[in-house]
Amino acid sequence: MAAEELSQSSLESDSVGGKGGPGAGSSLGSADSAGLKSDWSTRIDALRQQETELKRSIADLQLAYNRLTQDQVQKIQTDIGRMVQQGTAELEQRKRSLQKDIEALERRQERIQTEMRTTFAGSSQDLAVRVQGFKDYLVGSLQDLAVAAEQLDLSPSTRSRVASEGDDRGNAGAERTVNRPSSSRRAVAEADSPQPAFASNAFQDQTERIRSLLDQYRMRPDYYGPLWQLRRTFEPIHAERVSNWFFAQGGRGAVKSMGSRLQNVLVASAALSILYALYGNRLRTLVLSNSPERLGEWRRGLQDCLGISRADFGTGQGVMLFDAPEPLAQRADRITADNGLPFIVVDEAESVISLALLQFPLWLAFAPDPMNPATEYDYY
Repeated sequence: MAAEELSQSSLESDSVGGKGGPGAGSSLGSADSAGLKSDWSTRIDALRQQETELKRSIADLQLAYNRLTQDQVQKIQTDIGRMVQQGTAELEQRKRSLQKDIEALERRQERIQTEMRTTFAGSSQDLAVRVQGFKDYLVGSLQDLAVAAEQLDLSPSTRSRVASEGDDRGNAGAERTVNRPSSSRRAVAEADSPQPAFASNAFQDQTERIRSLLDQYRMRPDYYGPLWQLRRTFEPIHAERVSNWFFAQGGRGAVKSMGSRLQNVLVASAALSILYALYGNRLRTLVLSNSPERLGEWRRGLQDCLGISRADFGTGQGVMLFDAPEPLAQRADRITADNGLPFIVVDEAESVISLALLQFPLWLAFAPDPMNPATEYDYY
C-alpha cells in the first residue's frame, strides 16, 4: 500500500512538474517528501508498539501455560501418590488376611496330624480286637449250627428258627469275647430297643406288615407317595427277592443279583422302604461299593426310587455311601452305640465281604449270577 502511494505520488509530482515550471516542481516535491516521512514514521511507531504488545501477550501466555502445566503435573503426581498409597494399603491388608488364613490352616494341619498320631494306634488295636472277637463268634456259631443240623430234621421254617437261635448265641459269645466300651453300649441299646427278627414266629405282626407292604408295592404302586416309600413299578420277581431276604434269611444275607445295578437298587429300595416303615428314624442305610461311579449310580437310583434328595445323603442321617468296608463298619458301630439301626447294602461289584460287616443285624448283599455274569462290573 505504501509503495503504491509512493508510486502514485511520484507520478503526480512528475506530471505536475511537467505542466508547471521548475520552481514549482521543487517546492511541491519537498513538501510531499516531508509528508511521506511523517506518515512512515507514524506507521513504524504504531507497528513497533503493536510488536511490543504482541511480545507482552506472548510472554503472558507462555507464563500462563507454564503455570497450568506445573499445576497439572503437581496434581497428577499427587493423584499417583495417593493411588499408590491406597494400593499399598490394600495389599498390606490382603497380606495380613492371607497370613491369618495361613496360620489358621497351619494350626488345623497340626491338630489333624496330632489326632492322626494319637488315634491311629488306638483304632488299629480296636480293629484287631473286633476282628478277633468276630472270629471267635463265627467259629462258635458255626459249631452250634453244625450240632443243631445234625440233631434236627430241618424244614424251611425250622431252618430259619435255628439260624436265628444260632445268631443269638453267636452274638452272646461275641459280647463275652470282645470287652469294649462300644460293645457294652451296643448291648445296652439292643436291650432297650427291639431288634429285627423277621424269620421268628414271635414277630407275626411284623410279618403281616411286611407282606402287606410288599403287596401294596406290587399291586398298588404310588408314584407320588411320601418320602422313603417305594415309588416305582415292583414286579413279582422283585417281591420274591425281598420276601426271601426278610423271611428265609432273617434280614441278613445275600440275594442273587437281578443282572443290572438299577434292578438291584430297586430291590434294595423296597427293603429300605419296608425297614423305614417299621423302624422310622432309627434306621440308617450304609451302601458299600468300590468306586465313586458306582456309588453315584446308587445315589441317583435311591433318589429316583424313594423320592429323596441329596440332602438325605450324609454322614449322620439318611443314606451314607462308602467305598471301603472299614470306615463303614466303624460308622455302623457308632450308629448301634447311639441306639440306631444300621442297614448295610453291598453292591454286586464287591466280590469279597469283610467279616466286620457280618456282626450287624441287617445287611443285604447282591451276589452275581454265575450263569449270567454282568459284564459291566469289575471283579478282582
